[in-house]
Amino acid sequence: MSKAIENLKTAQQRAMSIRPKVGGFPYLAEVLRQAGVTHNFWFLPACQSVYLTNDGPVITQGAPMVSGTADVPAFDREALIKALRTDQAGESTFPEFLAASWQAGVVRYDVDFAARTVAYYGCNGEQYVESYPAVDLK
Repeated sequence: MSKAIENLKTAQQRAMSIRPKVGGFPYLAEVLRQAGVTHNFWFLPACQSVYLTNDGPVITQGAPMVSGTADVPAFDREALIKALRTDQAGESTFPEFLAASWQAGVVRYDVDFAARTVAYYGCNGEQYVESYPAVDLK
């Protein structure tokens, strides 16, 4: 296992152990940032995630949400915001959040850990950017 993978997995485990159920993403993001992760690119519906880290890039391949040929849902900003607020309130699992984002027409999203932003993209250039708060991990 590479240093990049080992560092990423250790940071993810730590983040999951301290992350609150409600509003937990900023804690995960801060742990990853402190571990040297600079960006995270998610590709839906493939459930493929690329992490750019100070130790090198790492890819994680989850179970794809669709197989074969499928129509891409139209980008629906309000449905995306609803999926975000549901997740932020601790009322959905991460797979449920990904599915709701896909149904809202999100084909990828990019996390910038230094800027504390997440940008969500549709396939026709649509974009929605949201900032998340800084947190103190103590």
